[in-house]
Amino acid sequence: MFEVTSDNRLRSLIVVGDRVLIRPKNPNERTNSGLYLPPTITEKEQVQSGYVIRVGPGYPIPVATEDEPWKETEEKVKYMPLQAKEGDIAIYLQRNAIELEYDGQKYVIVPQSSILMLERSEDLFD
Repeated sequence: MFEVTSDNRLRSLIVVGDRVLIRPKNPNERTNSGLYLPPTITEKEQVQSGYVIRVGPGYPIPVATEDEPWKETEEKVKYMPLQAKEGDIAIYLQRNAIELEYDGQKYVIVPQSSILMLERSEDLFD
């Protein structure tokens, strides 16, 4: 399996907002009857699955306003975290996915709302 480690370039990627970086699983190349399907057919399916590689910080929470506007405050953005975690298997809607290629590997970026289901396993990459 492929994993984000400190020595590879995926560690330097920062996913923004409520988005999730996913490495799609290799789809089945054959039907149940044994026919081979071209990649364009399997990539167009509405629901896909893949490994969650990186996760954004989440949904930004608005900062509460103070009663005394003359006070200087340090505005730190707070986020509501996402349910997806690195290493999960995600089932997501393909129509909302943005495809990209990084270091010769195909990835998709999807918003949290496009993820239908997550499978979390501690020994996923073993």
